[in-house]
Amino acid sequence: MIAALKGKIFEKDNGKIFLDVRDIIYELNVSLNTFANAKDGIFYITEIIKENEYSLYGFINKNEKKLFDNLIKLNGVGPKVALAICSTFTPDEFISIISSQDINSLKKVPGIGPKSAKRILMEMGDFEIENINPIISQAVTALENLGFKRADILKAISGLDGSLEDIIKEALKKLSKGIK
Repeated sequence: MIAALKGKIFEKDNGKIFLDVRDIIYELNVSLNTFANAKDGIFYITEIIKENEYSLYGFINKNEKKLFDNLIKLNGVGPKVALAICSTFTPDEFISIISSQDINSLKKVPGIGPKSAKRILMEMGDFEIENINPIISQAVTALENLGFKRADILKAISGLDGSLEDIIKEALKKLSKGIK
């Protein structure tokens, strides 16, 4: 099983990245988020092996891979739909959608109707991501202790960086204004 590949981008074309790993070129199916932000380096891999197909799905973010892996375990959600979800939402945004049970946002993903959206929200209800940044994790906990909803907090801290105090201050500003 391939867990990750480290190499140089040989070519990017039509939602795929061709990764050169010691003169062997691997074709990786990727989300739009990974496609847009991909650089030479490590790609976390999910292999899908079927009777007549062998596909590699690559992610530059461990949480995006975790989201993809959890989605493809659901009945009726294949790799194409899972990749469409990963292309439409970041893992943080997806958690926010789950927390708020926002069926309408999920229906915006190509290939997902109302029934599928409802089922995905129900079955993914306990999905959690690894918060790689311990400062962000501390900020979320602090804001939850102040009584804010996790979904709103995740929206507010999305893209913030800096010290714990700075992140909490900025998040509180956003939360007090209704998050925009």
